[in-house]
Amino acid sequence: MQRTLITAALLLAAVPALAFEVSSPQLQAGQRMAKAQEYNGFGCNGGNVSPALAWQHAPAGTKSFAVTVYDPDAPTGSGWWHWLLFNLPATAQGLAAGAGNPGGALPAGSVQSRTDYGAPGFGGACPPAGDKPHRYIFTVHALKVDKLELGADAMPALVGYMLNANSLGKASLTALYGR
Repeated sequence: MQRTLITAALLLAAVPALAFEVSSPQLQAGQRMAKAQEYNGFGCNGGNVSPALAWQHAPAGTKSFAVTVYDPDAPTGSGWWHWLLFNLPATAQGLAAGAGNPGGALPAGSVQSRTDYGAPGFGGACPPAGDKPHRYIFTVHALKVDKLELGADAMPALVGYMLNANSLGKASLTALYGR
């Protein structure tokens, strides 16, 4: 009996945990985003619609989620933050398309903070015309805290600091966009 229990325990320990992952019906890893995800303003004229996102297999102990979108290729020297959304409940498994837009459906208590466009909410892709396609990294962060004590006026660097300080894991999907 004891040998059977030890064997079962060893087999369970050898089974790898499923990887935390994020997906989207509007985005494909390494592929170009649609015009719907292009910003409307700042010289761009897209739909500025946040894509639907779904995630699964969050790390054990996850108490809340955050979503960020970052362009490391922006010609700023520090990249460009396109979306910062946090205090999503641990029960959340995704977001509908348009959730990051004014009037979008977000879970109660969720906070969208200031992007590099200067306002809260989703700000779509808007790389300089003629530049090589930029990478847009959509990341879902699993956090060990119920909420971040930050408001909609929080700067992107502060949100990033708090996400990294409270991270249990993250899942990313990188899409491209150029114009």
